[in-house]
Amino acid sequence: MPFSPRIGRAKRGQAGEYDSPHHPILRWAGSKRKILPTLAEYWKPTYNRYVEPFAGSAALFFSLQPNLALLGDVNSDLIGAYAVIRERPDDVHKAVSKLERSAENYYAVRKSDPKKLSEFRRAIRFVYLNRYCFNGIYRTNTSGHFNVPYAHTKPGVIPPIEQFRQCATLLHRAKLRCADFGSVLKSVRRGDFVYLDPPYIVESRRIFRQYDERVFCQGDLVRLKEHLIRIEDKGAAFVLSYADSTEARKLFSNWDTRRVQVRRNVAGFVSARRLASEIIVTNVEL
Repeated sequence: MPFSPRIGRAKRGQAGEYDSPHHPILRWAGSKRKILPTLAEYWKPTYNRYVEPFAGSAALFFSLQPNLALLGDVNSDLIGAYAVIRERPDDVHKAVSKLERSAENYYAVRKSDPKKLSEFRRAIRFVYLNRYCFNGIYRTNTSGHFNVPYAHTKPGVIPPIEQFRQCATLLHRAKLRCADFGSVLKSVRRGDFVYLDPPYIVESRRIFRQYDERVFCQGDLVRLKEHLIRIEDKGAAFVLSYADSTEARKLFSNWDTRRVQVRRNVAGFVSARRLASEIIVTNVEL
C-alpha cells in the first residue's frame, strides 16, 4: 500500500466476542444482529434463494446460511471486499492483522486512494477501516472519500482467522452484485426470500442514512414499495426492516407489520444510545 503502514501485533478481542461460528466479519451501523432470532422466524429452508439488496454486514445471511444467495449493495468497496475475502480469506486476515491499530496509522490508511490500489489491497484497506472506525459507520463525503474518524474509545478488533474462513465458505454460496437495490430486486424470482434493510428516512427525527455520496431519499422509499409489490406478484416472500414511524406505517400498510425494539449504537455518547422502535413489514404468514 502507498501509505507505508506501521506493522504491529493486532490486539485480540475479549473472550466471547466471536462466540457465534457465523458472525459477520464486518461492523455495520444499523446492523440487525440483535433481532436475528426474530427475523429468522420468517425464513424457511424450502425457499429457492436468499436475496439481500442492502447487504451491509449481511448478518442475517451469515446466520441463516442459505444454500443459494444473491447479495447486492451500491457500495463497490463493500462488494469488492467480500469478493476478495471469498477467494483469499487467509491472505486478507494476515495482511489486515499486520497493520498497527493506532490513530496515526488509521488516518494514513484512510488517506490512501482506493482507486489506485489493487483489488486485494483495496479489500485490506476496507476491512481495516471498518474494524477501527467510529461505530462501524460507513460514510463518504460528496467526493466519495471515506471520512469516518478513528474510534479512540472501544475500537473494534480483527476477528480470528477461523471467522474469515467461515465467512468465505458461506460467500461461495452467494452471487455478489454491486448495484442499486432496484437492479438487484429485478432479479427476484418465484420462490425467493428477500430481506431488505434500507437506510431510514423519518421526517420527525434525524436518522443516519448516508452511506456514500448519495443520500437515500423519499423517492427511493416510494420506489422500494413498488418493488415490494412486484416481488409479491412474482410469488416471492419478503421481509423489510424499517424505522417505526407514521409515514412508514402508511406507506407499507398493504402488508403485515410487527413492532420490535432495537438498541441503536450510532450515537457518540453512551447516554444517547437507547432502544428504538422498528417495524418488520412482510408478506410472509407465520
